[in-house]
Amino acid sequence: MMGGDKDICLICVDAGTTNTRVWLTCGQRIIARARTGVGVRDTARDGSPARLHQALRDLMAQVIAEARDLGFGKSPACVIAAGMITSPLGLVEVPHVAAPAGVDELAACVERHSFPGITDLPFLLIPGVRSGPWRCDQETVGAVDVMRGEETLCLGLSKLGLLGPQATLLNLGSHWKVIKLDAERRIASSLTSMSGELIHAAQTQTILASSVPQTRPKAIDQAWVEAGMREQRQSGLARALFCVRLLEQRGESSPEQRLAFLVGAFLASDLDALISRGLLRTETGVVIAGGGPVAGAWRNALARASLSAVTLNEAEVEQALLVGSREIASGVLSGEAS
Repeated sequence: MMGGDKDICLICVDAGTTNTRVWLTCGQRIIARARTGVGVRDTARDGSPARLHQALRDLMAQVIAEARDLGFGKSPACVIAAGMITSPLGLVEVPHVAAPAGVDELAACVERHSFPGITDLPFLLIPGVRSGPWRCDQETVGAVDVMRGEETLCLGLSKLGLLGPQATLLNLGSHWKVIKLDAERRIASSLTSMSGELIHAAQTQTILASSVPQTRPKAIDQAWVEAGMREQRQSGLARALFCVRLLEQRGESSPEQRLAFLVGAFLASDLDALISRGLLRTETGVVIAGGGPVAGAWRNALARASLSAVTLNEAEVEQALLVGSREIASGVLSGEAS
């Protein structure tokens, strides 16, 4: 840990596109946790951050009350927040830090803000990381990428020894993101697709809503994933998605099998692009975070492409996010005290 109090008490926030999570921590201990299905996508839909503000207010009150009920009396020093909460759709926009970026670079650019309508505690807002040229056009946009939240996860995974130098992280959230570390374990670059969000949109907002379950899969049929991958490679993504409709009308398949087919189509589209761009190589393994059963589908698909991969469980991902938050908060607070 970068100086500071090893038993520092923090409220940690991870606010993403579709969900917001809050923890009350003391050192390495999690005292209380809470989450809700509200994210910055609600701000985009509502045209107002009011729902996000209310969610944060409620979640913080919940973890503080739960901690009090458990007999924990220490007051948090501050709120440390990462993710889309620092985007224009969040509480306030914090500019991205240019890659390569590690703990020192991120801590130096953390912004302190007050949001009295949410809490009296000061907010430390962690910036995201951008890679590629500062400005882009139709020729250079493919080299540009940004992240908010994953940088904190990467730093925590590195601190825990789960990501080594020059490692590759595949994070499967609302967006699917490949992140490369450099030899000093700093974030060197990333590449993002909207596949996670598009899968959800296909499940709920298209003609395929009657063909597949509208919730995340609890298990996934690998044979149907591979069938979706084959169809995408043969006919393209848009046609492969329409095949899900045909399977409902003319085939013998379950909604869960059709969802696996749909996931496979998106997986093949992203996997083939990543390999063609040289972002996934046989000499470096891949660490997969998030995604639930979809992570297993990715691991199997990578193995078939002679790429080794390991998947992290939810507890490891949660621990890493909090370790990264604590490392950055400690760097900021110790700098302010000196």
